[in-house]
Amino acid sequence: MKKVLMTWGGWDGHEPEQSTGIFAGLMRADGCEVTVTDTLECLTDRDLTQYDLIVPCWTMSEISSDQCEALATAVKSGVGFGGWHGGAGDAFRQSTPYQFIVGGQWVAHLDNVKDYTVEIIDHDDPITAGLNDFAMHSEQYYMHVDPSNEVLVTTTIECEEAPWANGCVMPVVWKRYCDKGRVFYSSLGHVASDFDVPEAREIQRRGLLWA
Repeated sequence: MKKVLMTWGGWDGHEPEQSTGIFAGLMRADGCEVTVTDTLECLTDRDLTQYDLIVPCWTMSEISSDQCEALATAVKSGVGFGGWHGGAGDAFRQSTPYQFIVGGQWVAHLDNVKDYTVEIIDHDDPITAGLNDFAMHSEQYYMHVDPSNEVLVTTTIECEEAPWANGCVMPVVWKRYCDKGRVFYSSLGHVASDFDVPEAREIQRRGLLWA
């Protein structure tokens, strides 16, 4: 049985407890043993290599150097890492080692909550196979991204707030490796109800299982 550690906290606006609960339930339904906690002390008070996957959901917040080092060491050794939206992609802004794990960092959500299209660009990968482009009404993340990411899903920026960014094809979903560890990230999931969109929920579920 695969073991998953999920930890949530940080800015409440991203509904970290509710969103984490969605995927804790889905991971359990997929046969995983899931531990959920609301503290970052879990990164240093136990042997992280006992887990197959670590899922943090901590928008903004702060991570200590010891906690980040423990997380990075575990992932590099082969423990998977998975996350979504600001809970992973706008967490621990002062920690570049953490951002190096994720493969990106949020910098803007232009025009805030809006309608936009999410485009599947890799239809062969198991994370996206069988899914078609779909619509979201949420934040359209603009991110700084690692060029080594394997991008599966994108969106095209169209906004009034920063017209110079219009036409930019922005990665939405990617997977990557951090040494031996698999890393999965999706910028979808501003609030828990965003995962009512079947494609957004299924991509996240599959991505976590892959990681």
